[in-house]
Amino acid sequence: MSDQTLLDTKGPGQFVHTDPWRVLRIQSEFVEGFGALADLGPAVSVFGSARTVPGSPNYELGVEVGRKLAEAGLAVITGGGPGSMEAANKGAVQGNGVSVGLGIELPFEQGMNQWVDLGINFRYFFARKTMFVKYAQGFIVLPGGLGTLDELFEAMVLVQTRKVTSFPIVLVGTAFWSPLVGWIENTLVSEGMVSEEDLDLIQVVDDPAHAVELVVEGAARHRNPNGGAPVTNSSDKGGTRA
Repeated sequence: MSDQTLLDTKGPGQFVHTDPWRVLRIQSEFVEGFGALADLGPAVSVFGSARTVPGSPNYELGVEVGRKLAEAGLAVITGGGPGSMEAANKGAVQGNGVSVGLGIELPFEQGMNQWVDLGINFRYFFARKTMFVKYAQGFIVLPGGLGTLDELFEAMVLVQTRKVTSFPIVLVGTAFWSPLVGWIENTLVSEGMVSEEDLDLIQVVDDPAHAVELVVEGAARHRNPNGGAPVTNSSDKGGTRA
């Protein structure tokens, strides 16, 4: 894989012969992503496990989240793969919305799922991650594994360090996420590793409709990265503090 080749440098002379050219490939991924998504409009990135089984409760949860986002006028961005990503893309299509997939070269994952309308394949994680944030006005995080946790904590760091502002991060599934939130509060906060205010970076809910309301409200405070008008919503329903 390209990421592996980039990071597993062998020998001092290899840089001269390969890495400068690899920079051009990386540049091309950014150019392709920026060009394809420039006119996307308001969107939300949805993360979740590729291992979620179709027809399972978590899969149907993803479908409902994608549908609700589309009905709210938001494009749905996922990693384009199977499981919860497929579910959210499916829901976006069912809701007559825009379904985006940002795929990644991996040894154990198939290509784009069938519900992706606009798909882009990446070789490098960091280029792909940039697109998840640059073209979204918030994140909805479904139950998932290491990749989902990576995306969640990266989003939290970006908000905490003010690299992005007014960026809602909503976790769906209190039974799944509560142990993690409890660890952050009882261990990281209590030992001074993070501030108590950092818990306010995330909100945990069970209802897909409530999750969408929260990101719509947050998106109204977060200007569209493409220069368009922010999404507005008349709902004043607040979220639960994590």
